[in-house]
Amino acid sequence: MSHLIDKTLWEIISQNTSDTESEWLTEKGKASPIELMTAFVASPRFLSKKIVNVEIEEEKALTDAVAGFSVNGWSLVRLSRVWLLTQLDETEKETFIKNIETLFDTAEMNELVALYSALPVLAYPEQWLFRATDAVRSNMGFVFDAIALHNPFPAKYFSELAWNQLVLKTIFNDKPVHFITGLEERENANLALILSDFAHERWAAGRSVAPNVWRLVSKFMNEQLLSDMKHLFESRQTQNQEAAALACYDSDYAPAKALLSSYPEFEKSIDEGALTWSNLEFTDLNTYVPTLQR
Repeated sequence: MSHLIDKTLWEIISQNTSDTESEWLTEKGKASPIELMTAFVASPRFLSKKIVNVEIEEEKALTDAVAGFSVNGWSLVRLSRVWLLTQLDETEKETFIKNIETLFDTAEMNELVALYSALPVLAYPEQWLFRATDAVRSNMGFVFDAIALHNPFPAKYFSELAWNQLVLKTIFNDKPVHFITGLEERENANLALILSDFAHERWAAGRSVAPNVWRLVSKFMNEQLLSDMKHLFESRQTQNQEAAALACYDSDYAPAKALLSSYPEFEKSIDEGALTWSNLEFTDLNTYVPTLQR
């Protein structure tokens, strides 16, 4: 456990707690593993239900210590639970793993959210890979979000197959794909083709795909993906057209550049910096709309 993470998490907690709350946490953080694990479960009874306020310097310190790690938008209980987990003695590997596994096995939903949120800062990361990939299959939305969104663990440790499943399920569930940490670093050709197949299924059902998703195909543009770009341009929906334009612009595939040149107004917007992927980063996704306005 990095000293910097430990120190920063505690700083954020102490700024967001009363004296009574921080005394309770300090005492539990020094307690025996069994008492600490009991406190992990009991936290909501002793801590207020509030969202923590995080200073910019603290946010930066966390990211410096573990790239992509953020506690923005977390509740005090979630943050305190993660901090408590970092206080568990990790010197005895077997015991530490057994204690964390016990918490996983007995956890209710909010406890699972805290456990998955803690993975980037827990010792023996490879040990939690099975748990993490299992969370991707979870039907509990908050549990899925805890592993898939704003969590650097999957990008760092998932295989390509597991990673692609996580991205596809995010898209399938209409969650904002740009909330996935490490999205660009883990782009791959297989994922680009899976997304194309998925889009075809959606289109056949009279639905659309969130335009932001097409940012994942630029580097792997080929004939099949180019026909998807043509479909988007022809959809007469501005956001689809913008996505196609950006994907073609970012691509080194000559036919994609040629296609983009047929839509000079989009090319000009991108050249001028007026149109970027951030224009398409919607958080409220509703893809139940016809793809073609007949």
